Amino acid sequence: MSIALDPLDRKILAELQKDASQSLDDIARTVGASKTPVWNRIRKMREAGLIRGQTTLVDAEMLGLEACFFVLIRTSEHDQSWQDAFLKTLLERPEVMEAHRLAGDIDYILKVRVTNAKAYDTFYQALISEVKIFNVTALLSMEEIKSTTILPV
Repeated sequence: MSIALDPLDRKILAELQKDASQSLDDIARTVGASKTPVWNRIRKMREAGLIRGQTTLVDAEMLGLEACFFVLIRTSEHDQSWQDAFLKTLLERPEVMEAHRLAGDIDYILKVRVTNAKAYDTFYQALISEVKIFNVTALLSMEEIKSTTILPV
């Protein structure tokens, strides 16, 4: 479900996505509006659920999480109890940065951040000990070419 946004709302969202730590004064100045209307629009977008939160982006490699794997999962299980166990397992694993259920030959894709291949194997062994999986293919990212959290507004 999308909500109606006017050009000022879009400018505000663009600024918040670039750097949410900006002061309200700076955002208002950049979008060409006064502080109170900008604050009211931000508040309304939060209340509507469009702005879901605020976070800090951290450099994974500087934390020693140098390996990024994309894990393709095929399963022969599709019942609710398997899905519940799989979801629980994913939510408990901090290495899983993203998880998507897919249409097509692959059922799920995970983005997993770990220190190295040995750490990935530890993750893999834990995953398959928790849930039955038909096939797992791990693809190591050799280079991150683009990564952004900024949505086109």
